[in-house]
Amino acid sequence: MARRKAPSPDTQVDAQVSRNLGQQVRQMRKDRGWTLQELAAASGVSRSMLSQIERQQANPTLTVAFRIASAFGVALSELVASAAVPAEIQVVRAADRSYYFRSDRNSQIRTLSPLHLEKQVEFYELLLHADGVLTSAAHHPGTREFLTVQRGSVRVTSAGNTCDLEKGDSAYYPADVPHKIANTGRGSALTFLVVTYRE
Repeated sequence: MARRKAPSPDTQVDAQVSRNLGQQVRQMRKDRGWTLQELAAASGVSRSMLSQIERQQANPTLTVAFRIASAFGVALSELVASAAVPAEIQVVRAADRSYYFRSDRNSQIRTLSPLHLEKQVEFYELLLHADGVLTSAAHHPGTREFLTVQRGSVRVTSAGNTCDLEKGDSAYYPADVPHKIANTGRGSALTFLVVTYRE
């Protein structure tokens, strides 16, 4: 009986990229609240083909991938790059300015998780200047935030509930409702924020 040939590393990588691409298309569709039929109408790709791609049962051609990316309003390179197989160790350098999500008189937000990470978990360093307030609208249903105070003191408000946190304190609260984080100290407040999304 002939021995089955083991898949090459390149084949394994291609399979992983295909799986990642299917997951990425599904996540982007859900982020927009679209059904498969709505994505099919926007992209010109059949519903059955989209379903197969999302379930990793089909690899999209370049034309199909371009149509899907266009429907989402992103470049083809962005869609494909998001599905690339990451290195075993990924590093976010402190000096890399591309990871600064926001910087103004109220706050500075730096992304600590890789930019291509699927929207399941996001990790941020949040620096609130004196009197700084970060006010957020409701996120997707099921979203929650986990906040830890590294320096200073803050007040967290979520759906009318409020709690005060000092250095070393943590809070876990709903983020699918209007919420805010306010610096209550005299100096700056340094916190770490983890956002979790329900699948």
